[in-house]
Amino acid sequence: MTRTLPIGAGGLRLLAWTVLAGGILLPIAAGLWQTARAALGVMPAIGADAPGWDAAARLLALPGLGRSVAVTLFTGAASTLLALVLAAAVAALWHERLRGRAAARWLAPYLAAPHAALAIGLAFLLAPSGWIARALAPLAGWERPPDIASVNDPAGLALILGLVIKEMPFLLLVMLSALGQLPVARHLALGRSLGYGRGAVWLRVILPQVWPLVRLPVMVVLAYGLSVVDMALILGPSNPPTLSVLLLRLFTAPDTAALLPASAGALLQLALVLAAFGVLLVLERLARSAGRAWLARGWRGQAGEALLRLATGLALTLFVLGAVALVSLGLWSVAWRWPWPALLPTGWTTAFWAAPGSGLWRALADTAILAAGSTVLALALAVAWLEGEDRAGRPGPGRRGAGWAEVAIYLPLLLPQIAFLFGLNVLFLRMGLSGGHVAVIWAHALFVFPYVMIALSQPWRALDPRLARAAAALGAGPWRRLWAVKLPALAMPLSVAAAIGLAVSVSQYLPTLFMGAGRIATLTTEAVTLSSGADRRITAVWASLQAVLPWLAYGAALMLPGLMRRGRGRA
Repeated sequence: MTRTLPIGAGGLRLLAWTVLAGGILLPIAAGLWQTARAALGVMPAIGADAPGWDAAARLLALPGLGRSVAVTLFTGAASTLLALVLAAAVAALWHERLRGRAAARWLAPYLAAPHAALAIGLAFLLAPSGWIARALAPLAGWERPPDIASVNDPAGLALILGLVIKEMPFLLLVMLSALGQLPVARHLALGRSLGYGRGAVWLRVILPQVWPLVRLPVMVVLAYGLSVVDMALILGPSNPPTLSVLLLRLFTAPDTAALLPASAGALLQLALVLAAFGVLLVLERLARSAGRAWLARGWRGQAGEALLRLATGLALTLFVLGAVALVSLGLWSVAWRWPWPALLPTGWTTAFWAAPGSGLWRALADTAILAAGSTVLALALAVAWLEGEDRAGRPGPGRRGAGWAEVAIYLPLLLPQIAFLFGLNVLFLRMGLSGGHVAVIWAHALFVFPYVMIALSQPWRALDPRLARAAAALGAGPWRRLWAVKLPALAMPLSVAAAIGLAVSVSQYLPTLFMGAGRIATLTTEAVTLSSGADRRITAVWASLQAVLPWLAYGAALMLPGLMRRGRGRA
């Protein structure tokens, strides 16, 4: 079958590679280059030049730097490990119940909840005057809130808890998707017929096949845990803070000379993330070698079932904790009076939702504009990329892009944001783009596009090619096949990808802060600012509204198939 196109397969492939290079790789490379120049003392645009190694020396002289690095490594590694173990345990026991759309329905509230909103809800829950302390007060005899560092603790335990609750659903969804590509039931039946318990079969047979499929998402979670800013500001230690928060303080300091050690610290943050990836790959090789010796021992693993149930019980407890934290946001947003140690408010009001002059609705409008713009841009780029693959004749359904290209797409998620966003902002300043909606939408799209590709690539590549062939046989050209066949057939995945993209955009804190240059306030940036000491009721209003936007998008995406079926029935 010959292809005749105004834009041929080669043109679309060139467009896709141009999008990848110009839209993702070049901005990141330019941002890293500008950050590296500042780390070496070259900052002529702001008059902060310094000797080449002065920036690194000033960074190393900062008090508490070693503690910040240690806390960063501990919280990032511990949260990733816990989220991975708990997600694997839930997948091992419940993968049959969470098939298809069931997983999306149950996990959607957690996936959609912005990091900052969940962190604020957890802070309300874990604080000395929070719900947990109120429930324990009659038993412990507390007449006033206890003097306990349950939030912003020096070890970062509250931050670890928040990261696990937020990242565990993502890893669970990724694992369930990977399990759909494996004959899990056959493996389990065969293993049990040989006398192996479920835990042994999962550790010996299934997880080794799942790991290559989830390695990249685990690295994304690890990179985020090591460089998170918004959740660390709300839940993490305060003095000294995590490295990312310490660098943010330097980047936003009034003294422009602080930009030099801040840039050196951004490169240190990047080095920590890359070193963590290296350790992860080394551990993978060690586990592979140790696993062969362990397999030779023939352990039947009957006790593994109990460990799986224990881990699953802990995971469900964290799910409930996350849900209660989100509920607490809604309660605080309408509470008028909530004295200690009452479990519920004694007075209710909606006055804080209608506070005049608060800037709430302007921030809501800006949030919606940025989310819509970046999501539409990311969807267009993803469709162009995947359609370019089709027209290039990639073989077979379920095919995958080149390995390096896939890593390049996910590169913004694998690198700490603070390592290149400052440098990218310097570049945007020279181009006259910084501080406007265009710059922020572009920055958001850097992080929205990979998640849209994650959501859309598998359904797109699994689409039955006979649909397009039948349309071609009827005389439909490539563009008509795209608009009249592929996109309608992929309406559900496209709507889910759009909902994910909107949720990711709403959650962006650092890109908005840097690229907006303080001129664009969103629900996320304002909620994080308010969480540091404002009235809980006002903070809860902002965080609740921030969480509602992604939930509405996910709800619309999940309702779309029913609406489409109803429309076809009436037709």
